[in-house]
Parts: sequence; C-alpha cells; structure tokens
Amino acid sequence: MENPLLLFPQLNISASKDKSYYKVMKSTVKEEPHKASKPGAKQKRNRLSLLLQKSEFHEGDHLGKPGNLTKAASVSPEEAVKWGESFDKLLSEKAGLDAFTKFLKTEFSEENIEFWIACEDYKKSKTAHELLPKAKTIYKTFIQKDAPKEVNLDFQTKEVTSQNIEQPIITTFDAAQNTVYRLMEQDSYPRFLRSDPYLNLVKGRNPSRPTLRRRSRSFTVNDFQGVRPDFTVW
Repeated sequence: MENPLLLFPQLNISASKDKSYYKVMKSTVKEEPHKASKPGAKQKRNRLSLLLQKSEFHEGDHLGKPGNLTKAASVSPEEAVKWGESFDKLLSEKAGLDAFTKFLKTEFSEENIEFWIACEDYKKSKTAHELLPKAKTIYKTFIQKDAPKEVNLDFQTKEVTSQNIEQPIITTFDAAQNTVYRLMEQDSYPRFLRSDPYLNLVKGRNPSRPTLRRRSRSFTVNDFQGVRPDFTVW
C-alpha cells in the first residue's frame, strides 16, 4: 500500500498550515494581555470621558434629593412670584426654603441657611433640659473656631454667644441668627431672585438640569452630551 501522504500531499500541507496557525494564535494570546496593559492615548481619553460622565451624573443624583430645587418644580408661577416679595416670605414656605437651600449649595454657602434652621429648631425647645445639648451641638457645628460649618460672625457677636453657651437660654443664638439672616437677605437672596432656576419657575417653565458649578473645573454634564464612550477599553 502506498504512503497516503504521497497520494494526498495536500494533507501534509494542511497539517503544516494548522501547526503554523496554532503557533500564530498561541503567540497572539500571549501577547494580548501585554498589549492590554498599555492602553493607547485614545483608550485613555475614552476612559477619562466615561469617568467624568459617571462623576457628573452621580452628583446630579445628589442634587435631586429632597430639599433641593428639583422639588420646587411643581411650584406654581404665582407662588414663586410671592417669594420675591420678601426674604421672610421665601423662608416661611417649605418649597421656598428648599429652593433657596439648593441655590446656596451651588454657591457653597449652605452653612448659613443650615445654621438659621438649627436656630429655629432650638427656639422650639419645650424644656430647659433640651437647651444645653442643642446649644452645644449648634456651637460646635457652626460657631466655634474651625467648626466644620463655621458661619461668618463679627467678633463681638461670636464672643457674646460663646460666653452664654454654658448656661444657654432660649435667646442665646438670637444675635448670631439675626446676623446670618441679614447676610443672606442682603447678599444671597438678590442673587437667588436673578438666578435662572428661579426665573424659570416664575415663567412657568420646568427647571432644566442644574448647571453644576465646581471649584476645580468649569465644565458641566452638558459638555458630554453626544459623546459615546468606548466601552471596549473596560
């Protein structure tokens, strides 16, 4: 019987090609992880774009929580107009207080309204026993030097408040609260009335996605609209 390889020489060629193909594939498999460990400039840009998108959307989710301007979207234009009558009118309504709080967060000055709210709660204490722990918490949070949410008080007001903190009474924070109230009324409140979200409410428009103002960079989530990240790099 003749040698099959002599009768069908193509079998030997195919075998040779199969071995060569296997060697090439084996080499490719070994080299692939090495290539993947060094992403090119395009891959890095795509990855950075996706990370920025995730960061901005997460922050947007945070801004949409209760207490922010998103809740004020259901406010009627007539009600929003009334907020412009006086600062006291704005703070006296839950929706107005929420909207103003959201606005102060965009200016990184929400500690002012948080202090004012804490003082309002403090004055609702029904017994003298409740005053001391509340007073100490307010003092440590908003008034003492290097407090985590220290408000801007003049020296005399801060000194008087500090001296009365050990034996607090219902009016202990009145001077400090009035100082912060006037600061917001004269400074932040006029800017709030000129802000786009408030003007949209007055005009009966639904507030668009809030522009995220950051200290470290100036772009917003709108900068990435239309960008289609390359998920193959992940």
